[in-house]
Amino acid sequence: MRVLVKGGGVAGLTVAHELFRRGAEVTISDPSQTFSRAASWLAGGMLAPWCERESADEAVLERGRDSADRWEAISPGKIVRKGTLVVAPNRDESELKRFAGRTTGYRWVEEREIATLEPSLAGRFRHGLFFPQEAHLNPREVLHALKDDLSAKGVTFAEEIADDGEFAEIVDCTGVGQIGQCEELRGVRGEMLYLQTEEVTLARPVRLLHPRFPVYIVPRGKGLFMVGATMIETEFQGPITARSLMELLNAAYALHPAFADAAIVETGAGIRPAFPDNFPRVMREGNIIILNGLYRHGFLLAPAMAAEAADLVFSGQTKQRSP
Repeated sequence: MRVLVKGGGVAGLTVAHELFRRGAEVTISDPSQTFSRAASWLAGGMLAPWCERESADEAVLERGRDSADRWEAISPGKIVRKGTLVVAPNRDESELKRFAGRTTGYRWVEEREIATLEPSLAGRFRHGLFFPQEAHLNPREVLHALKDDLSAKGVTFAEEIADDGEFAEIVDCTGVGQIGQCEELRGVRGEMLYLQTEEVTLARPVRLLHPRFPVYIVPRGKGLFMVGATMIETEFQGPITARSLMELLNAAYALHPAFADAAIVETGAGIRPAFPDNFPRVMREGNIIILNGLYRHGFLLAPAMAAEAADLVFSGQTKQRSP
């Protein structure tokens, strides 16, 4: 079976991987061959379904709980399984209790264990939540590795396809490109930055809770940290705003004062596609299967949703998924 996948971000690549694994002949079309337009290029890469349950439906946890295993099968050796640490400034410890009340899969940790988990944070936080089953990956590294692997196996990559009528099935994974065409799909702006410092070492993603501006910091190695991310209900495509930059920097400083002297290596802003329930959908419209609406859960849910899209390709049955 010949299948065309439109879109070469995390959704398109995982769909292509799943289709190829099941025996399909796959072509991926994307005008950008460098990931420069992909929302997944700016992602945190946290495989954190238990933490995400704090603000997401149970369906996110159910679909995402085996995400680390799925990614290990897709990109062996690139998954870091060291859990997630959640902390809050001492004055905001009530936020930890609120977070704990909405999640599972954690244990309470005190100052001594926080220092054992993350020596750079020794003496900075009295209490925290540790989610040992969670994991993370480097999105940029994984995107490149997956594309190279697919290409080496014979998956074709093209900037455009003149005639898509030669394909038995088409899977549209074009994300925000479908806004205005896919019913109810909207864009949610996310902003992030990269900091570099040798004064802080983290082994795992750390979430700092704040009643107004919660933030996460994800280590990338060699003193590089990704700090994110804003969630703004707008489709404005411009660069990061001064307000967001200040908020992200202030939050990083609240986690560790050494971030005040860190170099700002990169800032970025992108639009995440989302449906009203903030949960992705796999559905057929005419002769096209659509996978869209990954919202802030791109790497977490992409493997599971890709499997659903592949099921639909091979079954030929109309299907729509929502929580």
